Amino acid sequence: MAGYQKVLILSDLSDDGDRVIIAGRDIAAYSNASIVALHVVEFVPVEPMGETMLPTMQIEADLAARSRQRLDELIARLGLTRAKGRVEIGNTKAEILRVAAEERADLIVLGSRERHGLAILVNFTEDTVLHGAHCDVLAVRLNS
Repeated sequence: MAGYQKVLILSDLSDDGDRVIIAGRDIAAYSNASIVALHVVEFVPVEPMGETMLPTMQIEADLAARSRQRLDELIARLGLTRAKGRVEIGNTKAEILRVAAEERADLIVLGSRERHGLAILVNFTEDTVLHGAHCDVLAVRLNS
């Protein structure tokens, strides 16, 4: 079996999310694959009185800029010297699948949290990606 050529690694920029990046980094190193590290900003405006304090586009741009800085710091801290970082704005599930196709990734690495009770009925990101992806998907179990 030939190794992977391009690994798309998802990051939610959380503390335990480092495990996802590390797992993807190690698999990419084993296969000598290139890495695309992706974070998706999914901004849902909450307008309690129907009035916006700041324009939505400005809020999204600020969130994306802060996310880009945090992703760049994470890439440097974890030693992903050859990684390409991407921050996208939109629906998380759709953006992951779009970027995976655009980048021609042959492996997607993402985090998965244990679900309990009614949460089992919710369509989580990892389920959508697993069933919608054109390539292999590795889910790294994270703490709840």
